[in-house]
Amino acid sequence: MNTRIGIIGSGVVGTAMGAILNAKGYEITGVHDQKTESTRQLVERIGCTAYSDPRDVALAADVLFITTGDTAIQGVAETLAEGRAFRPGQIVLHMSGAQSSEILDRAKADGAWVLSVHPLQSFANLEGAIANLPGSVFSIEGDEAAYPAAVALVEALGGEYFFIDRKAKPLYHAGACVVSNYLVTLLDLGIKLLESTGIPSAMASRALLPLVHGTINNVEKVGIPQALTGPIARGDIATVSKHLDCMQELAPELVKLYSVLGCYTAPLAQAKGTIDKPTRVEFQALFERELEASEAYVREGV
Repeated sequence: MNTRIGIIGSGVVGTAMGAILNAKGYEITGVHDQKTESTRQLVERIGCTAYSDPRDVALAADVLFITTGDTAIQGVAETLAEGRAFRPGQIVLHMSGAQSSEILDRAKADGAWVLSVHPLQSFANLEGAIANLPGSVFSIEGDEAAYPAAVALVEALGGEYFFIDRKAKPLYHAGACVVSNYLVTLLDLGIKLLESTGIPSAMASRALLPLVHGTINNVEKVGIPQALTGPIARGDIATVSKHLDCMQELAPELVKLYSVLGCYTAPLAQAKGTIDKPTRVEFQALFERELEASEAYVREGV
């Protein structure tokens, strides 16, 4: 493989991409990071060259990864542009979910193409990133002339991909955050509800995780909304009312989030076909009353 890869920013994602692409036959020509210990782990893994000047990395690369922290990406691109480190036909990309390729546009003045290539994946550490990146689904956004190179990179990782418009990147990232970050929030809500009954936190967590795995398996097998189960899907308003009454007594601070989620769940149950429109409306009216009561409680408290 003749494509030469340069990496500026050798944190978890940059190091993982370097290690994986090197194993797939790409030539990693150089790496730079402000922290020398970060470059060391990639150099030791694959034997590439560590440069003290990021310009040297850019000059030697056909495809330049800028995988610094999100807030530093644009500054790196501007510094490299001022140093005339970009050239026509070169591809400059970042892997941020929140930022679009627009922050790399200074490279375009010298004829380079810019991309954002983001994996819909979560990385807790380097080994986890190396294990989880292959087979992930990636969003690709930026200059269409560079799409084939992005597709080749994703396919080298055994992944899937889709293309999005630059303007839609924040909404795309919001969707990813809801699924990844807010899932943690939902688990915390469930754990706190169990804790309010006297169940220890550690036990509550262990008890709920198999339920989470089962739900995810159902989504994979039958999709949404068919994977929806529980009292709202059954049209069991009496049980949901008992939830709220008990919550008001034992965990009133959790009523608001529970009710907001219920408002969004009722239309899913109708879409599944297990409740009709009047039942959906009744559920939503119940949750809206609880939300209004919660707001009134907050105002009175203030």
